[in-house]
Amino acid sequence: MKNILIVGPGRHGKTTLANKINEELNYFVINLDKLMTAFGRAYPQLDIRIAWDYEKATANIAPFLGHYLGMLSSGHGFADDLNLRKHYVKGNRFVLEGSHFDLEQISSILKTYGIEELKDKFILIGLVQNKKTADEFFSDLRKYDTKDDWTYDFDDDELMELCESLVSHSQEMYDCLTTYGFAIYDTTSKREQVFDRIMDDIKGLF
Repeated sequence: MKNILIVGPGRHGKTTLANKINEELNYFVINLDKLMTAFGRAYPQLDIRIAWDYEKATANIAPFLGHYLGMLSSGHGFADDLNLRKHYVKGNRFVLEGSHFDLEQISSILKTYGIEELKDKFILIGLVQNKKTADEFFSDLRKYDTKDDWTYDFDDDELMELCESLVSHSQEMYDCLTTYGFAIYDTTSKREQVFDRIMDDIKGLF
């Protein structure tokens, strides 16, 4: 079974969906924000930080993600002195979720591992909310935020600024994900039903 990539803007349900896939299908969850936070703490000179300059952080983490996904997903050839065939674990399944994906750069690197297209090795899931206005984003975040959410302590001006960016980012992300063959799901409303449909779609691939 293929590994899974879940990509979309912040607060669109990626982590919740990844956890659901873990619970029902026993996929190991890799959270991209945690990877980036670890890089930021260990190697601050690399400028890989979340909640900073989105485009720069996304570009800076892309080479690592390209090689990381290539080594985990390829079972032939060598990477420097590492025999990928020997270290390939059949049935090792993971779901990687996040928003900081430079898909063009990642795809280019994956070709060096014999992976011509993302869909050859991954189930591609894109989450968008193209039906929402900034005011609707604002209302929902105020209504449903808990102390565990990173937007919980935003004041009204900060939250509205984020919501306005989410509107444009969601459309940009939709266009990009479509280009790379992602199955697109809109989580604007009835999110649980959308997640159930995604789970049915994934299970239909087994």
